[in-house]
Amino acid sequence: MDNLLSVFTSMRWYDALDIILVAFLFYQVLMVVRGTRAAQMLLGLAVIFGGFLLARNLKLQALSAIIDNFFSSLILIVIVLFQHEIRRGLTRIGSSPFPGARSEAVQVIEEVVGAAQVMAQRRVGALIALERSVGLADYLEGGTSLDSKVTREAILSAFWPGSPLHDGALVIQQGRIAAAKCVLPLTKNPNVSQRLGTRHRAAIGLTEESDAVVIAVSEERGVISVAEGGKLSRIMDAGELHQRLMELYHGQPGRGRGERRRWWSWS
Repeated sequence: MDNLLSVFTSMRWYDALDIILVAFLFYQVLMVVRGTRAAQMLLGLAVIFGGFLLARNLKLQALSAIIDNFFSSLILIVIVLFQHEIRRGLTRIGSSPFPGARSEAVQVIEEVVGAAQVMAQRRVGALIALERSVGLADYLEGGTSLDSKVTREAILSAFWPGSPLHDGALVIQQGRIAAAKCVLPLTKNPNVSQRLGTRHRAAIGLTEESDAVVIAVSEERGVISVAEGGKLSRIMDAGELHQRLMELYHGQPGRGRGERRRWWSWS
């Protein structure tokens, strides 16, 4: 008890700051990997480390040597296993700490919500990706370039059955429809329901690798879903979709034209 008390009495203010910063870093790492396949891989590494300690205590030389060689390349293993999570974390850190004006986002949201509502009512499948601070240029290369104004009619015409653009995703970039028929990466998260189709898996997959918001409309059920941060949530109606997009782009629901979106949030 006295030793513990002496540690606290001898602690300097920057030691406390150091502890707080390390705790905050670990917390943010846990938030990035929570609910993803990275969480299971971390658990697997913890199990291997526990096996290593057990082998050392039981003097299992062969097993200890194998695991010891495994952990000698731990940095390379972590980079390979957690490349997507590391990319997501670094892009969050590198995002601008200053809020930027997004007055045009309100107009875009209204047009997207209107189009999604019509497609859900008529059971027209759709996949709409909205770029945020992380660029989506890599996913435009395989699509059809459009560079058109975001309107309800333009979105509906792209996804209408029989349209040459209805397969793949429509990407909205810098307030304009950048491209259609884009191919998005499918999620590899084993915890994602097997009942989800390719469209919804692609929606989750893109949000695992970027901070984009993806809207998926199911043609089988006429249901609207929103993917963000590797999570997919069902939307009940157009009002809820509008509120959700306003929260994601403006920090809180109900803010009007000319307000600002939070770029500094880690959550």
